[in-house]
Parts: sequence; structure tokens; C-alpha cells
Amino acid sequence: MLRTLSTLAAVVVLAVAPSAQNGQVIDRILATVGGTLILQSDAVAMLRLGTIQVPEGRDPLQWAMDRLIERRLMLIEVDRYGPPEPDRAEIDRRLQALDERIGSADRLDTILRETGLTVEQLRLHIRDELRIQSYIQQRFGATFQPTEDDIVAYYRNNPNQFTRDGKLLPFGQVRDEARAAVLALRRDAAVREWLADLRRRTDVEVLYLPGR
Repeated sequence: MLRTLSTLAAVVVLAVAPSAQNGQVIDRILATVGGTLILQSDAVAMLRLGTIQVPEGRDPLQWAMDRLIERRLMLIEVDRYGPPEPDRAEIDRRLQALDERIGSADRLDTILRETGLTVEQLRLHIRDELRIQSYIQQRFGATFQPTEDDIVAYYRNNPNQFTRDGKLLPFGQVRDEARAAVLALRRDAAVREWLADLRRRTDVEVLYLPGR
């Protein structure tokens, strides 16, 4: 699914060439990240496959583009350090889970055909997702160890998260859940900071503007 600038000329022709059937744009470049193209077809494929969830009120294409930019930035870093290859059985399991979530093999085949993806490209996408997850876990998973005060403070500041049937559960009963939430928040903040640094160090050009 990665397109480098060596294919730019061909993609530009594709992006401006009208469809013989309906005169609509077939594809277009949304952004470039370190010489790699992010195409509209990439974003549409991820949206249709449900691998990118769009918050209410956000432009789907822009949101998907931003996530694909972040993904490419992470992959550039991941490729530098080379985490272990994911197990093929896990890739197969993820692919099967995706197929089941979409609904049927026929529908998955339809999405792949209409977005120009192959099953092998989808497998490579899943492989890279697993590599990113492994890298993030390795780099940030054990970095933060919240204190008991941190965990208690989170529990007190987020009572709705620990309320069941209108009743706030005792801290001792949900301590592990609160600790996991604190760890997730700190990891997410660290990943956002890491991504911002990667973006500063990488040539990123955004070509898509909502409404155009």
C-alpha cells in the first residue's frame, strides 16, 4: 500500500484522468510523508474496512489521512529498529477477525476489488500494524509506573468510569482497572509527543483540504 515518489508521475495521471464511465476523479494524492504517497484510495480502503474509526463531526477523509500520516511516520521509525516479525498465525487470526467483523468473505472481496487492494496487501497492512504495536509496547510499555496516589486520584476524578448500575464501586475492587487507565493515558501522551517529534523530523506535505 506504500507509494513512493518514483511512482508520482503515474499517480498524477491517474488522479486527474476522468473515469470513462462517470467522469469522476479515480484517485488523488492526499499527502506525502518522507517520499511516500498517501492516496485517497488508501484512506477510503481503511474507512471501508473499519480499521479507522471517525469521531462524530469530523471529516472522514481528513481524519483517515491524518491517521495514515501518523502510521507512516511510525513505520519509518519502526523500520529503523526492526522489531521481531509477527507470527503468521496472528496475522491470519487478525485477517479472519476483520473478515468476520465486516460480515462475509463476499463483502471483503468486494471492498478489496473496489479499492484496488489485494489480500496480500491487506496482510502486509496487518503485519505492519502488529509491528507498530510491538514497537510501542517495547518502547513505552514499561516506562511509566504510576504511584498509588496517581491511581487513587484517577479513581476519584473519573467516578463515572467505575460506576455500575448507579453505584460507585469500591476502590479496591477496581484498582487494577484504574491503574490500567492511568498507564494508557500516559502512554498515549508519550506516543503523541513521539509522533510530534517524528513529524518535525520528517518531510510531510499535506495536499488535501476538506471541501476541495
